[in-house]
Amino acid sequence: MKVKIKLFATLRKFGPDEQEVELPDNATVEDAVKLLNLPDKIPLLKIVNGEHRPPKHSLKEGDELALFPPIAGGG
Repeated sequence: MKVKIKLFATLRKFGPDEQEVELPDNATVEDAVKLLNLPDKIPLLKIVNGEHRPPKHSLKEGDELALFPPIAGGG
């Protein structure tokens, strides 16, 4: 199945901002993240189709996975 992955903020240095990847059926968010070979030490916010999802969430054909590093803000 094909899933679109978007990398945001400092994660962009690890690959294209947007890419479409081929994953086996029943692949999870965790499987998709492993495919990217991101450093293990970076905690990630994982958003699938606009909603926060855990690593074991099953992906479906056409899903969009957005990955964000921790971002602090304030004001």
